[in-house]
Amino acid sequence: MNWLDRQTVVITGAGRGIGAACAQAFGAAGAEVMCADLNDPADTVRAIQDAGGQAKAVQCDVSDEGSVLSLFEEAAKAGPLNAAVNCAGIIDERPLLKTSAADFDRMIAVNLRGSFLVGREALRAMQGRKGRLIMVASDLAYYGRETFSPYVASKHGVLGLVRSWAKEFAPEVLVNALCPGPIDTAMLAAEHMSPEWREKELSIPLARFGQPEEIAQMALFLAGPNANYITGQGIGVNGGSIMP
Repeated sequence: MNWLDRQTVVITGAGRGIGAACAQAFGAAGAEVMCADLNDPADTVRAIQDAGGQAKAVQCDVSDEGSVLSLFEEAAKAGPLNAAVNCAGIIDERPLLKTSAADFDRMIAVNLRGSFLVGREALRAMQGRKGRLIMVASDLAYYGRETFSPYVASKHGVLGLVRSWAKEFAPEVLVNALCPGPIDTAMLAAEHMSPEWREKELSIPLARFGQPEEIAQMALFLAGPNANYITGQGIGVNGGSIMP
């Protein structure tokens, strides 16, 4: 038996990229995966089921409180929550003087408010029991980057939530963040990031983009029995992009 057999896990942002890779990794490890995404994550659910796993699709806007509450109501029907991985997020490259208040508010709504809502409800569901909460932040949470200030601020805020919750809910629930470096997903596409910045991303020591599956394997580790002494940490899976 896998250690995750019949365990209920919520994965947000499961429609593509890191979220989809996490959902498939947890499904392969035996979990019953609640795959949540703003768009229907049916393809991810199908991939998990085709591989012999269990999964259910739930459409969820993480910035909307009612939508997040509905997600966790659905998860409760599957059984007690054992772990949650919040991968939902957006990125936008934009010079500060061309950034509107609406642009800033949207970034904070999805990346920080969404993390707060998902984290709060996951911790509520795991209260009084052993559990794992894993939030996806970014290597950029550790340093500023020009033309990405709302994104950097939102991810820095995620680390603040993680460190506070790790203290508040210890020792029952372990709370950690993953801080990916440049990962080969749609977030690195030209619509979100200029070719110049994509090229700069390759200047890191390992000189390549990471793969979503490499982030998923670290999430799986943090949810497992070999991570029993890790909480309140931002784990860099970044090819050496930053070494805090």
